[in-house]
Amino acid sequence: MPAAPGGRPRTVMGMRTTPFARRLRLGLPRRVFSQVLLMQLAIAAGVAVLATGLFLAPLGEQLDDQAMRRALAIAQTTAQQPQVARDLRGTAPAPDGPVQREAERIRKATGAEYVVVLDRRGVRWSHTDPRRIGAPVSTDPGEALAGHEVMEIDDGTLGRSARGKVPLRDADGEIVGAVSVGIAYDSVRARLIHAIPGLFAYAGGALAVGALAAWLISRRVQRQTRDLAFSDIAALLAEREAMLHGIREGVVALDRSGRVRLLNDEARRLLDLGDEAVGRSPDEALGAGRTADVLAGRVTGTDLLTVRGQRVLVANRMPTDDGGAVATLRDRTEVDRLGRELDSTRGLIDALRAQDHEHANRMHTLLGLLELEMYDDAVEFVGEVVGDHRATAEQVTEKIRDPLLAALLVGKATVAAERGVALRVSDRTLLPDRLVDPGGLVTVVGNLVDNALDAVAGSPHAYVEVELRAEGRTAVLCVRDTGPGIPPEHRESVFTEGWSTKRPPDHRGRGIGLSLVRRLAERQGGTATVGEARGGGAEFTVVLPEALTEPGPRPALTGACGPARVSTSVPQITEEEPS
Repeated sequence: MPAAPGGRPRTVMGMRTTPFARRLRLGLPRRVFSQVLLMQLAIAAGVAVLATGLFLAPLGEQLDDQAMRRALAIAQTTAQQPQVARDLRGTAPAPDGPVQREAERIRKATGAEYVVVLDRRGVRWSHTDPRRIGAPVSTDPGEALAGHEVMEIDDGTLGRSARGKVPLRDADGEIVGAVSVGIAYDSVRARLIHAIPGLFAYAGGALAVGALAAWLISRRVQRQTRDLAFSDIAALLAEREAMLHGIREGVVALDRSGRVRLLNDEARRLLDLGDEAVGRSPDEALGAGRTADVLAGRVTGTDLLTVRGQRVLVANRMPTDDGGAVATLRDRTEVDRLGRELDSTRGLIDALRAQDHEHANRMHTLLGLLELEMYDDAVEFVGEVVGDHRATAEQVTEKIRDPLLAALLVGKATVAAERGVALRVSDRTLLPDRLVDPGGLVTVVGNLVDNALDAVAGSPHAYVEVELRAEGRTAVLCVRDTGPGIPPEHRESVFTEGWSTKRPPDHRGRGIGLSLVRRLAERQGGTATVGEARGGGAEFTVVLPEALTEPGPRPALTGACGPARVSTSVPQITEEEPS
């Protein structure tokens, strides 16, 4: 790799290369394309040589067997001629005898090296060298004279040859001699050598095809690896692993079949998944729901809100070139909680502003009474104002013993009063201070009251009624309002993540509160439903089994208590039933 301008070492994928290090790598190309091509060429050449050797080894044996069978066939043909057996019995062995002439005719006609006819004593009656006629044969003819056919490769007076020996019988079937035929071994070897060039041609052709295929594969690998070196790819992999597991954002990679291929540490934490999720579809790993729909691509868009357990997540999904997708997840639970707190804070600020104005009016009234020396009236006026505030808190804490819930409702009453909504506590309300998860119930009550206040805001005679009661260890929450209500066909949709009929504020999205309510209820084995309240509006009911630490006596509900309204200048938390 060339050095950077100025002779400085070049940095590759976070690694510095020096001229000395580059010289050490000159023996082997660094690019994946070159290395893969060389390895595949070496493999193709090795396979071609191995295949050639494996083919040549049995080829020699095959040619030997063909030569021996050919010699045996010639010997069988010669022995089947009755004239040869008659001449063997009726004549003497001679270079110009009838047996020699017939044997030479057959040898020349078949191309055999020799055709030897011998009698039972092993004496030759024919031979390619007439001088050897009348002499014993150089190899043992015992098996042939015993009536057996023989095929072998052996050495004789004419050298190494492939031989076939058969018994020679007369017309009565009696063995009178034998016929031995030889095929020159040099011709067998010549056939083998003659076959080698063709075999090498085939091997060369196969090697050329393999080289072409290796080049095409290497080119494809080059395009897919962007012509990087193996060391660069290894560095990229190490950097990717460090980046994926180091960022504080969940990353989920899916393959073209929609199965989870990769989960970084943050995604495992946010989705509460382990290694068993890899290789499974989002539906199998997460179960049916909006989160699985978002990861699978069935819900499209950017910055999609979804809920997993108690976490509010923001998901984005991007397809990849190979047909898969990569989804990113950000934990927005704290942001959503802060957004709700911001909403409450804004409401409280508005309420405090209104109360400041009302407080100024009261101070002016008190000042006027004092200036008119109406001291008794002034004392009574101050008592009424202080008593109204004390009554508001006492009404809540008397029926709701948990301090978190009581404080929440007092704050919500202030917001409701500013918005012109009467917040009422049902006379059936009685909740002891024995909650297992007060924070969870605060979330449920806060979300339901917020939604109810949004629903009735701006309508005449608007009020929201809250009812909290304990039935054994079960906590039952009902929130009723005088808003437009929810049509029956939408009563399940309201609990779906992202479903809302209102425009979301700038700092957070909508469609999360009711989904959290249902999830918190179901996490405790309870339910969250919505129906129609008496006189119209919506009535949300949440049942939380095992919400209290120990069973207590069911409170005696003796009907409505007397009206206990507070002054309209302070948060309106009343105990009367809605008319």
